[in-house]
Amino acid sequence: MSDRELVVLGTASQAPTRRRNHNGYLLRWDGHGLLFDPGEGTQRQLLLAGVASSAITRICLTHFHGDHCLGLPGVVQRLSLDRVAHPVHAHFPASGQAWFDRLRHATPFHDVLDVREHPITADGPVADEPHLEVRRLDHGVEAYGYRLVEPDGRRMLPDRLAAAGVHGPAVRELQRTGSLGGVALEEVSEPRPGQKAAFVMDTRLCDGVHALAEGVDLLVIESTFLDEDADLAHTYGHLTAGQAGAVAARAGVRTLVLTHFSQRYPDPARFGEQAAAVFGGDVVVAEDLVRVPVPPRR
Repeated sequence: MSDRELVVLGTASQAPTRRRNHNGYLLRWDGHGLLFDPGEGTQRQLLLAGVASSAITRICLTHFHGDHCLGLPGVVQRLSLDRVAHPVHAHFPASGQAWFDRLRHATPFHDVLDVREHPITADGPVADEPHLEVRRLDHGVEAYGYRLVEPDGRRMLPDRLAAAGVHGPAVRELQRTGSLGGVALEEVSEPRPGQKAAFVMDTRLCDGVHALAEGVDLLVIESTFLDEDADLAHTYGHLTAGQAGAVAARAGVRTLVLTHFSQRYPDPARFGEQAAAVFGGDVVVAEDLVRVPVPPRR
């Protein structure tokens, strides 16, 4: 199992279908588990995906439309039932505080979960470990997208380390200090770009979409409508498959994951075709319960 992968829990939009649950996406990132937009049925989808509730360390809501948050009560109560010991951080638009409070305490239950709330009021960083940023989107209610960024680092080169006589615990010391015994870190390593992932839900095209997608390895993005219904998409605050593909192409995305499909379309392959017409990277038309690895480092 990859240490960094997307577990797709649901891919429908406003109405679920026989094959598509409401939204839900778990991004595994080393020891972290970021649960994005848990719609109805997310608790069961986690079970079907083989994901323990204890894997969740953060819950990230883009906005408070029901298909993106009505699974929150079940998830929170399951976390408490399982007596998950670690704190669970919750990020959500501050304007929806009243809705979060109602979902958090939708019914009486034995609440032993440590939920730490982080209402979002503006663009910028919202967490340090892992580094998580948000940008405002353009939808009918206040909405934010999320961007996870690993800092750039350096890749150690074994042949150069050996030639310089650096080995064992001295390697870690060199990484920590930048130099050791006359050997500079730059002499025995090369730059290693950090990995990045972004999560963009309900929105029209806007500056926030492009800022979130810029240079990411994995972009999870709504494509509620096909291109022929672009007017409908704009009216209701959504993207088309072609628009999602164009965003990915402009941003230099590596793997594009399309999701949040309207129930009006019987053939999901068309979403991939329209995105691929403008984007030359990997396109995934998401299905419930699939796993999508974060692409290997560049």
